[in-house]
Amino acid sequence: MFQRETLDNGLRVLTADLPYAQSVSVLVMLAAGSRYETEETAGIAHFSEHMFFKGTEQRPSAKEIAGAIDAIGGEFNAFTGKEYTAYYVKCAAEHRDVALDVLVDMLRNARFEEEEIEREKGVIVEEMNMYYDTPRDFIGSVYEHLLWGDQPLGRDIIGNKETVRGATRDTFMGYLDRWYKPSRMVLGVAGRIGDGLLERAQELLGDLPAGETGEPEPTTPHANGRVRVHSKQSEQAHVSLGVHSLPLDHPDRYAIQLLATMLGGGMSSRLFSEVRERRGLAYYVYGLNHSYTDAGTLYSQAGVDIARIDDAVATIAGELRKIATEPLPAEELEKARNFAKGRFVLQLESPQGLMLFGLRKEVLERRLPDPDEILGGLDAVTSDDVARVASELITADRLRLAVIGPFDDASRFEPLLDG
Repeated sequence: MFQRETLDNGLRVLTADLPYAQSVSVLVMLAAGSRYETEETAGIAHFSEHMFFKGTEQRPSAKEIAGAIDAIGGEFNAFTGKEYTAYYVKCAAEHRDVALDVLVDMLRNARFEEEEIEREKGVIVEEMNMYYDTPRDFIGSVYEHLLWGDQPLGRDIIGNKETVRGATRDTFMGYLDRWYKPSRMVLGVAGRIGDGLLERAQELLGDLPAGETGEPEPTTPHANGRVRVHSKQSEQAHVSLGVHSLPLDHPDRYAIQLLATMLGGGMSSRLFSEVRERRGLAYYVYGLNHSYTDAGTLYSQAGVDIARIDDAVATIAGELRKIATEPLPAEELEKARNFAKGRFVLQLESPQGLMLFGLRKEVLERRLPDPDEILGGLDAVTSDDVARVASELITADRLRLAVIGPFDDASRFEPLLDG
């Protein structure tokens, strides 16, 4: 399904040709995100993403860049994670080369004008205010800071107001010159690709100068207490409760995916059934595993009634302990397996979803993506595998809890983790 070619400068081109499709998705993903920043430049990866849309020599304004994509009926955007950043255009297949040209023009020729930088600082700060005022989103940051502290994985992707306001053109250039190199960059194209793509990629990107970048600092073990509370007056409390888990390429990666699915995937999962349906403690509750290249976390998140937060925390912690200590029914594992496989297959149905899967594999693991490998890995997981991983990872002393709500005393929640 996927083909990979490598240009002379080390830039990889990943393709997935879907001749039946009427559209094409063109993406550039880089192994560079917020964990590649220093404490002083926190937020610069996300800020850079904004600035690439602000104008080039050929298209001097954000309006002209947007107009070029509007003129072909396309969609374009970008997103920044902790370990990667991606830029994309989706459009009718006949306009593939326009999408390529605009995307590469933005990434190679963005002007980063001081006046635009200063103007965009206000936009970023308001985005930050919105983020902080949305506990359902911000709880993830509170939780990851509890797990990893002041290491890059523990910091907000968006940065903080001081570093954003202090950014200059030199701040951007220092970050981009270090990390935006061909060896960390993958061009991904999926859909009805058409002819001559590799030649066009060579024309647009083949002369990017190669360069060594090194790697970000590895994540190290961190002890920061068991509970972290962000005090905020609100009508609902938000909690995130979980444990450190496994990195992306760990041999037990499929077992932990099914463990997370059993806990909190879908409306018949253990957490949804117990926390919402049986006890009425939350409107939303889910569980998942999030893995980075050298770390991970298995956790549940929920928005709960402030007056019943103790019941909610105790119930979630109890479900985590239960799955780690009691036998796992074979039929429940099969349901989780089919759920995980089905959601994965649905993701691959669109050119955009297919290529996002492929790029994450290629960028983060440097492995040619193979959907059959994922499906086979899920099929190979046994109940013993899931039980072993659960018992190794989920113990009372390893549970960590983040809370946003009108509370000041973190210690009041600690006994709830022990059962």
